[in-house]
Amino acid sequence: MAGGSFADFVDHVSLIDHHVHGALNADGDEARFQNSLNEGNNEPLTNPGDTYTTQIGLAIRRWCSGVLDLPRHASPAEYWSRRSELGELEVSRRMTRAAGVSDWLIDTGLNAPGYLGPAGMADVSGGRTHEIVRLEVVAEKLITEIANPADYAEEFAQRLQNLALGAVGFKTVLAYRAGFDRDLSRPNPAAVTEAARRWKGNLGTGTNAKLTDVTLIAHGIHAAVSLKLPLQFHVGFGDRDLDLHKTNPLCLLDFLRSPDVRETPIMLLHCYPFEREAGYLAHAFENVYIDVGLAVNFTGARSRELLARSFELAPFTKILYSSDAYGPAELHYLGARLWRNAITKVIGEWIDDDAWSEADARRIVELVAHGNARRVYALP
Repeated sequence: MAGGSFADFVDHVSLIDHHVHGALNADGDEARFQNSLNEGNNEPLTNPGDTYTTQIGLAIRRWCSGVLDLPRHASPAEYWSRRSELGELEVSRRMTRAAGVSDWLIDTGLNAPGYLGPAGMADVSGGRTHEIVRLEVVAEKLITEIANPADYAEEFAQRLQNLALGAVGFKTVLAYRAGFDRDLSRPNPAAVTEAARRWKGNLGTGTNAKLTDVTLIAHGIHAAVSLKLPLQFHVGFGDRDLDLHKTNPLCLLDFLRSPDVRETPIMLLHCYPFEREAGYLAHAFENVYIDVGLAVNFTGARSRELLARSFELAPFTKILYSSDAYGPAELHYLGARLWRNAITKVIGEWIDDDAWSEADARRIVELVAHGNARRVYALP
């Protein structure tokens, strides 16, 4: 078939990373790097060196070593020494460029000093960047600035509309703040005002402005839905602040059945260990899309099976690529590298078994790699 082997085609197909965060831009110690290889524990690890002996630790030493001019499977000591010699910004430049990503859709809700913002990511990677607005961050800023809680609903809607002019989508971290087993119907204005008044009052007692009120979270979600831009939901695997059993996407069924939601693309992120449940939802609801980002990195050599499961029920027009990388740029590269490895192995076997034609395989790979994201997010 024209265009070289299927493996070569997959290796060079351009990616759109539809859910990602900034890479590090400042040097740090080895413990910071090691702690970044554990997604579940949100406190400093007692034995951070243990992360080298995990699926992600082994995968980095196998697949990222070459980007740093090291032999495959470099030892942890060799890897860290070379990384330190190059410096964080050079590592970020090498890794993001090696990923083969044309566009990064960045959740700016995690912007922080020491991490590259959209402009910095565009500069080091040579790719384009687009903003995903985190709803809870908009609310948390608003509640500290608003004088009268009765104005909260209208002001939130106006701010979201203004932000939508420069963004390509929204995101909610409902999974962390309350879980999915809650009433997510559109709250009435009086309930929103009362919830905003209660939240504003609590701030005066020194309470952190972190939004956990389900009424206000649901209000934000429906305000975003009304704007019809893609709305991302964190699903499943994350750090221990979330109750994993409450993040099964099947708990979103009542929300997804709402007529108000049907015209808004709902993007289910990560999904592990609920990738099959998410695949069913993508199959059953025309506006639901899925990815298995984040978990691909952390499952390492087992990511092939994970990706294969995501290719079961979900229509191939509803699956997207993402890395959900944050911090060390190895994660931005590794997500792409492991995805390419898995696609080559899994779909390559289907071609060899004559279950798929190679022409169909190439067309589907292009959809998942970039075509679906370009269409859903209306990227140029």
